[in-house]
Amino acid sequence: MIFKCKNCGGNVVYSPELHAMYCPYCEAKGSEERQEGSLGALTICPNCGGEVPVEAHTSATQCPYCDCHLIFNERVEGRYQPKRIIPFQMGKETCKKSIREKFKKCLFAPIDFLSEVRLDSMQGIYVPYWFFDYDTQCEFQGEGTKVKVWRSGNTEYTETSVYHIHRVLEIAFQKIPVDASIQMPDRVMDLMAPFDYGQLVEFAPEYMSGFYGEKYNMDAGEVEERARGRMRQDAERMLRESYGGYGTVRTLQQDIRVNRREANFCLLPIWHYLYTYKGQEYPFYVNGQTGKIVGTAPLSKGRVWAYAGTFGGCVMATLLLLLLLTCWL
Repeated sequence: MIFKCKNCGGNVVYSPELHAMYCPYCEAKGSEERQEGSLGALTICPNCGGEVPVEAHTSATQCPYCDCHLIFNERVEGRYQPKRIIPFQMGKETCKKSIREKFKKCLFAPIDFLSEVRLDSMQGIYVPYWFFDYDTQCEFQGEGTKVKVWRSGNTEYTETSVYHIHRVLEIAFQKIPVDASIQMPDRVMDLMAPFDYGQLVEFAPEYMSGFYGEKYNMDAGEVEERARGRMRQDAERMLRESYGGYGTVRTLQQDIRVNRREANFCLLPIWHYLYTYKGQEYPFYVNGQTGKIVGTAPLSKGRVWAYAGTFGGCVMATLLLLLLLTCWL
């Protein structure tokens, strides 16, 4: 599918700044009309008729010929329809400004690292996530001690009291996120958190116009172990906090039972900037809602040596000036 402007025929996209569908050609808002295309081994662009190669998990892309943004019905409907989505809150220009601000003090980065041409290549991607909800009953039994020490005259006394600890907590975990994209590195996607889930809305394909997207690459069962691991860590932490105050605690029994489990497929917004320098790739990721940036700036050895030479020259010039002044005095 594609969204075209009913006024001028241009490609209507979702504007993060306006929080609405926007035609960049005639500047109309809310003028979109949905037009359908066809999906096969190659996607035929409904705007120009060009053949657009589509990767296995792509759900939204851009036509390389007319630059129109395409959304593939079969990959956003039925079993692949997301339940909810956080629309992009940061546009490309705002994202470029944030990256420049963060790395502007990197004196030894290559000259074109923050150039307009390079930064303009960044892509806004809706990354597939599974959100897991768990209703749990967490039980702990253990033995705790408290030690009391006091003095009477010249004698020091120590009293150790032993207590039986029993805690039962019913904990509801909501929206534990796990990315379901093979291409996106799990460690980096974990670092993209936190998101403000208060901005989750019911999915509509209009939000994807203007961006790239993926359907989930892995079923919920394939990634759930990561969610359960986080759930257990938090449950164990809350149990520990519930029996604080003891000098020592010995665990006798601990059990975390899941009474209800639910998994929902959602899309979260990520900006991706891939910079290549001397054959090495430097990926940067920006949370499209909060602006959090993950990535390490490249190092230009040429700029390091140039700076060192300039610094060394300045030091030498200063020493010569001091020597001359000393001679004249």
